[in-house]
Amino acid sequence: MLAFQMFGIPRAQCFRILRLEEDSADAAHSSQGTRIIASPRIGTSGVRDRLFSLLLFDVLNLVAPRGIKQTTMVKARAIFVCILTWMVFTACARCAAQSSTSATLQTAPEKVIIDTDIGDDIDDAFAVALALRSPELQILGITTTFGDTEMRAKLLDRLLGEVGRADIPVAAGPPTPPKTAFTQLRYAEGGHFAKTLHPDAVTFLLEEIRRNPGEITLVAIGPLVNVGSAIEKDRDTFRKLKRVVLMGGSIYRGYGDVGNGPPHGPQPEWNILNDIPSAQKLLAAGVPLFVMPLDSTQLKMDAANRNFLFRQGTPTTDALTLLYHQWAQETPTLFDPMTIAFIVKPELCPVEPMRIHIDEKGYTRPVEPPKLANSQGAPYVPNAQVCLKSNPDDFFHFLVPRLAAP
Repeated sequence: MLAFQMFGIPRAQCFRILRLEEDSADAAHSSQGTRIIASPRIGTSGVRDRLFSLLLFDVLNLVAPRGIKQTTMVKARAIFVCILTWMVFTACARCAAQSSTSATLQTAPEKVIIDTDIGDDIDDAFAVALALRSPELQILGITTTFGDTEMRAKLLDRLLGEVGRADIPVAAGPPTPPKTAFTQLRYAEGGHFAKTLHPDAVTFLLEEIRRNPGEITLVAIGPLVNVGSAIEKDRDTFRKLKRVVLMGGSIYRGYGDVGNGPPHGPQPEWNILNDIPSAQKLLAAGVPLFVMPLDSTQLKMDAANRNFLFRQGTPTTDALTLLYHQWAQETPTLFDPMTIAFIVKPELCPVEPMRIHIDEKGYTRPVEPPKLANSQGAPYVPNAQVCLKSNPDDFFHFLVPRLAAP
């Protein structure tokens, strides 16, 4: 308003321009006006055209002969105001369009594929449930790995069917000799929603990457049989993953080492130990890698959280209740759900760049940067982003309400 008045435009005329009202062209200047309203049918370009017409009309009124008081200066002021207003409006429209585009990009769900050995320990079921309850994620499929992969796929068929997500594809990886008890076998054998045939997990993974190059996060929460096979089959395609988020490894702390004191030392972690060559291939694959090791994932779910969750009576919590009781132990350690929590809310497991190495015994060893005086050969380059510490209270404050929601 001040800008208009500075250039000699009457106050009433300023209000007419700012409110986008069109006066009729007759000498009486009728009070009837038309307000421009941005609607889906008119569109932003239509509003700009309409505004330009109104501004042009106002300028013509200003520069028309009105006796001896009309001067060249008034004309110049009017023309300058018209150009200035048009530039401001156009810039605002562009900013609004860019903001709208940015918001769309920020809210687009992240495409994920989950590779799991669900059915032995209970934490895989909690991880899958958390992913299903996270609108920030678009689950393109779930692949099963290690042991009886076909029965694991049937367990997922039932879980997805029970919660109304039978649309999510399930693929089975190559079976391997079982090493642990399939604790949730009865749930899988129930036959509810089970499919008679599942596609090959490695083929499924590579095909999805080709359809969505640079867009997929692979969530690896089981032994890396499928991952190693995919790299071996088509390394170039595998490298088109956006990233891999892995529950695996033990950097400074091993199993049971959850105290605040000095760490007891690392151990070979299950997912790494059961396919060491595939883990080594993953480190060398050149895909951005985010690692949630034992150091940050030994998250004990206490009785209070369990009892609250299992009382909710939703399809998700009912499925988790059945699977938990078939697991037949008391206190779950929720290693795997941290991968999903990290994707949705990265501050729950802050990462730092590290260079790690997996040795022939399955230990995940940190590689220290060479000392400056002795540095020779290849430069020190981190090959992973690793979360070494998490806050269990923050994690469960995020997890439990999300799983319990109706």
